Amino acid sequence: MENTKLRRSVLATATATVAVGALALAGLTGVASAGPPGATAPAASADSLSPGLLAAMERDLGLDADAAKTRIAGEYRAAAIAAGLEKSLGTSFAGARVSGDTADLTVSTTDASEAALITKAGARAEVVGHSLDRLEAAKDALDKAALAKAPKNVPVWYVDVEANRVVVNGASTSAAEAFVKAAGVSDKLVTVARSAEQPRALADIRGGDAYYMGGGGRCSVGFSVTRGGTQNGFVTAGHCGRVGTTTNGVNQQAQGSFQGSTFPGRDYAWVATNANWVPKPLVNGYGRGDVTVAGSTPSVVGASVCRSGSTTGWHCGTIQQLNTSVTYPEGTISGVTRTSVCAEPGDSGGAYISGSQAQGVTSGGSGNCSSGGTTYFQPLLPALQAYGLTLVTSGGGNPTTPPTTPPPTDQPGGTWAAGTTYAVGATVTYGGATYRCLQGHTAQAGWTPAAVPALWQRI
Repeated sequence: MENTKLRRSVLATATATVAVGALALAGLTGVASAGPPGATAPAASADSLSPGLLAAMERDLGLDADAAKTRIAGEYRAAAIAAGLEKSLGTSFAGARVSGDTADLTVSTTDASEAALITKAGARAEVVGHSLDRLEAAKDALDKAALAKAPKNVPVWYVDVEANRVVVNGASTSAAEAFVKAAGVSDKLVTVARSAEQPRALADIRGGDAYYMGGGGRCSVGFSVTRGGTQNGFVTAGHCGRVGTTTNGVNQQAQGSFQGSTFPGRDYAWVATNANWVPKPLVNGYGRGDVTVAGSTPSVVGASVCRSGSTTGWHCGTIQQLNTSVTYPEGTISGVTRTSVCAEPGDSGGAYISGSQAQGVTSGGSGNCSSGGTTYFQPLLPALQAYGLTLVTSGGGNPTTPPTTPPPTDQPGGTWAAGTTYAVGATVTYGGATYRCLQGHTAQAGWTPAAVPALWQRI
């Protein structure tokens, strides 16, 4: 199970009311840039967003191009501020979320004396009763209980930072309450809600821009990656195949094979491709223009997010909760992100992206794109870390020149610090060693250079 610090998330509230499934999606026409693996720093503006992404946001979120750019710029800013405040507030941090067309940021704390600090940083302060650490510890206890024995009729549970509670959805309140009691979690931290969700894994065989598994079935490429600087491939959903499963590409030509796959528990995998497949930093725009991937900075709750699917094309919505757990017949999946984006069978494994920042790959969902629904995605960074992968982005070429003058002061453990945004090529010290940033990102607690080879290279 991932460390709570690695999975720390900022969550909002939402309730799904229909059956959930692992869906099959195509996001990236696997195909790849020259130059070493790595990424540019997270986008500082929203001026160069894909026309296709903007069109999908207008259709699904009611935002015209200017409003969409304003919102995404606000979300980029909110993500950076939230990461910094999480570090500053420490154990009193209780989560963050954005709202409104300009992505206004709210940061919660258990310490009223820190409200002024939050306000000064540019966010609205909210004082609550439970810290995020405490709520996530309660959710971790539920996760451990589910790993020991998957709960019956309890499909989903998550931390809701807006409500400042852990929400447990059950087919009946008695089933949810029994699960909470068995996990030894205090009911003072939990809200029990009824839900009709019935999660199941799907990988339907349908036409579209996808890849095909050797044993039958179809899923979709998520994002292009490299490993070790020489091996090309892509990330996708773990339920799509097991290690050794061969794949054919959208053109039905031999493509590669699964090198790593995790499902259940998490839902990520990676496929190594042969020399005929060249990864590009692109997500298929389905007739609206491909979307360029510039980085992988995670967005906060309430942020807009879009996905590309081989069954349903481009669709957008908002992030509702991070660090959600959902139970499939195969077992419980933890650490996925819950969204209001619709999806349908045939959409699994494909790309979720906010602006130009890669977010994750589609795992499961509920409803459809006619009446609406809820979809879950597996965050990208844990998958990159698990398999030592580097996201292919629009940076290309050589990393930017490292600074020649080190920072004037060292922090505990070195110059690396959670909450700091690092660009490709930046160097830090940690644990007596020097590291170079491979991928632009905002550092988070637990993602130390020594622990995350997908983000840092020791030099």
